Amino acid sequence: MENPELLTASYDFTLPENLIATHPASPRDHAKLLVYDRKTDTITHSFFYDFEKYIPKDCALIFNDTKVIKARLFGMKPSGGKLELLINRALNAVDINVYIRGKIKVGTTILFDEGLVAKVKDLNSDGSRNVNFSQNSIDLRFEDLLPIIDKIGHIPLPPYIQREDEDEDASEYQSVFAKEEGAVAAPTASLHFTEEQHKRVCENFEHAYVTLHVGSGTFKPVDAEVITEHPMHSEYYDISNAAKDVLDSDIPVLSIGTTSTRTVEFYDKHGKIQKGEANLFLHPQNKPSRVNHLLTNFHLPKSTLLMLVASFVGLEKTQELYAEAIKEEYRFYSYGDAMLII
Repeated sequence: MENPELLTASYDFTLPENLIATHPASPRDHAKLLVYDRKTDTITHSFFYDFEKYIPKDCALIFNDTKVIKARLFGMKPSGGKLELLINRALNAVDINVYIRGKIKVGTTILFDEGLVAKVKDLNSDGSRNVNFSQNSIDLRFEDLLPIIDKIGHIPLPPYIQREDEDEDASEYQSVFAKEEGAVAAPTASLHFTEEQHKRVCENFEHAYVTLHVGSGTFKPVDAEVITEHPMHSEYYDISNAAKDVLDSDIPVLSIGTTSTRTVEFYDKHGKIQKGEANLFLHPQNKPSRVNHLLTNFHLPKSTLLMLVASFVGLEKTQELYAEAIKEEYRFYSYGDAMLII
C-alpha cells in the first residue's frame, strides 16, 4: 500500500469560503499568527506584530526580495477580438513565457496600449506560449518591457481572489522590501511585515536576501495521484553573497516563506550554485536540509506549498495544524494569516 504521505488525496481539505482572504489585514502586522513549537508540540495563537517574540535565538532570517510585476495585460488581435495575457517568466532577454486566454495561433500579433505588441512564437505542451514583445517596431528586452507594463498592466492577483485588482493592490500585494522585478506572484509570508517591523527585526537578528522570481506555477495543484509524479515548475533564483555566507555557515536559518525555503534548499542540495533555475519539490520524503524554521501562510489544498509545510512537520501534524487554523477561523491564502514553525 502507498505511503499516505505520498498520496495527493492526503493533502485535500475543505475550507469554508468565508476563510479565503480577499483583502489584506490592515495594518499588515495585525494578521493572526499560529506558532507551532516542534520541541514541545504546542500551538500558540498570537498576532504578527508579536512575531519577534517567537524567533528562536541566534538564528538568521532569509528574505525573498523579489518584486511583483504588473503581469496581467489586456489587448486585442488585429481583428479586434479581446485577449488577456499573463506574463509567467522571462526565458531569456527577449523570449517571454506567457499564458493567453482563448485560442491563438503561432505567428499572431496582439496589440496593447502604448504601442506595445506581442508576437506569438511558440505553443508549449502545458498550454503556455512564448512571445516576443516590441514597441513601435523596436524589439524589447525584458528590462525594457518592465516600465511599459508598469504603466498599462495590472497586478496579477491569484485566481482564488475573485475580484479585479484595485489601486491598493499595487502596494499591498508587494513586500516592503521588494526590490528585484520579475515575480508574477508575491512571496506572501513577507506581506505581513510593516516597514517598522522589518527594520526592527533586521536590527535585532542576522539576516540576508535571496531572490526567487515566483511564477504562476506556484498555484498549480498537484494532479498526479502520487505526489512524486508531479512535474515541479522552475523559477529563476539568485543568492546574494551575504546570504551565501549565512547558508555556508552553521547558523540556524528561519526562512521567510516557502519561496525563500525553495531557494535555500535548492542551493544546499544542488551544488551550492548562487544563481540559476530552481525546481525543488519539498515534501515529507524530501525534507529540508538547511532551513531550520519556517514562516508561511496557509495554502491551497493539494498544493506543492502545503506539501512543503509537511516536509517540516509531517503529514499528520500538517492536517492537525490546518484543522486548528480552520476551527480558529484563520484567514487563508495570499492575503491571509501566517504560521510560524519553530
